[in-house]
Amino acid sequence: MAFLTDQQTIDDLNLFGKSGGDSIYQIFNRTKTRGGAAILEEMFRFPLSDETKINHRSRIIQYLAKTGTSFPFSVDNFDPVETYIKNTDTRTKLSAQESSIAKKFSNLVALDAVTSGVYLGITALIKLLNELNQFLNSLDMGSLDFYQQDKADIMSLLTTSGIRESLNLPLNTKISSDEYVAYDEFFRFKHRDAVLKILNYVYGLDVYFSIAKVAVERDFIFPKALPKQQHVVKLEGVYHPQVKNAVANSIHITPDSNVIFLTGANMAGKSTFMKSLSVALFLAHMGFPVAAKEMEFSVLDGIYTTINLPDNLGLGVSHFYVEVLRAKKIAQELKLGRNLFVLFDEMFRGTNVKDAAEATIAFTEAFAGKRDSMFVISTHIIEAGEILKERCDNINFVYLPTRMDGNQPVYTYTLEQGLTADRHGMIIIKNEGILDILASGMERMNKQKI
Repeated sequence: MAFLTDQQTIDDLNLFGKSGGDSIYQIFNRTKTRGGAAILEEMFRFPLSDETKINHRSRIIQYLAKTGTSFPFSVDNFDPVETYIKNTDTRTKLSAQESSIAKKFSNLVALDAVTSGVYLGITALIKLLNELNQFLNSLDMGSLDFYQQDKADIMSLLTTSGIRESLNLPLNTKISSDEYVAYDEFFRFKHRDAVLKILNYVYGLDVYFSIAKVAVERDFIFPKALPKQQHVVKLEGVYHPQVKNAVANSIHITPDSNVIFLTGANMAGKSTFMKSLSVALFLAHMGFPVAAKEMEFSVLDGIYTTINLPDNLGLGVSHFYVEVLRAKKIAQELKLGRNLFVLFDEMFRGTNVKDAAEATIAFTEAFAGKRDSMFVISTHIIEAGEILKERCDNINFVYLPTRMDGNQPVYTYTLEQGLTADRHGMIIIKNEGILDILASGMERMNKQKI
């Protein structure tokens, strides 16, 4: 089953960001090839929902991170190889009649651009295939048992006719014109699919080396995926990978505490904590390292967050109605028995306080009945929390506190148990002198009238 998410969640978590902006994808994108960058993006768009596959990918990246080795392929070979292999025009196929031109291969200026590209592509591909063969033979499979199948699949491809012969060529040897003709037939036409599969494996290695490098540099940890039926998340010291000097927090989710009810004043760090938790869960389902000290998690069917929900002015839909439609969509997924992680930041903020309170209570109580899924609800409506305390025994009430230093609020960004009624909005407004500015403006207007 495919992992479920949507564009709203992708935008909330800044997985790709806006054009030119920082994003979670950019943190991990140290790829050397266009193919690697494309595969990395695909991994972000399609997380995994099987613990075996997640742990398999994670172990490969962990191994590369421990070895500290770099991408073992000459980057200069990729452009000519990719240009060459994309050209499937049979009119550019090398023939025996071109042998006299091939003998002058050292002087590419004498060749037309397309023919030069063919010769360069063949040469670069032979070098790349040899580097891949050397890399596979250098692996210590005793400690890499989880890569056995991948290695076997690649080695099988390397035994393909034409490819196999290219691996036996002495290093930096010059090949004959007839050999160029033969390799062109094998690489571009007869065994093109095998070449494309090999390139895809190399692009995958590019991604793994890229992620491993980031894990080492940022001291990220590798989560352990658990079977879906356990319905747990154990996160120690999780923080947001894009926040400088971020404060870490810990959270445990079980069927007996599968709803997190989060309160706290504005600027206390609620949104940052929710994004930190959501990003960690999303990356964990990709088999990627995360910004935390320790993490174990049961595999979910999907993640849906609602943090920065926009109005749909084009359809004439209010913010509140967009919220309602969002809640309906998630309710329909839950009705189908999906195991989901669902997050709502200030649920139903688009309506009046009374309706928002009643809706928050009703939805949170309903979520609490879905113990095979996980929910995070943040709100400023403390009264809702007090009522839910009496009705549900599987809600974890946590808050982010604000300490006052005179008239200045100080934020710890550290979770504590319970509910908080912290409200410091008017203090911040007064500290900024906004009311004084307005008052002085009114006074000046009155004097002008006189």
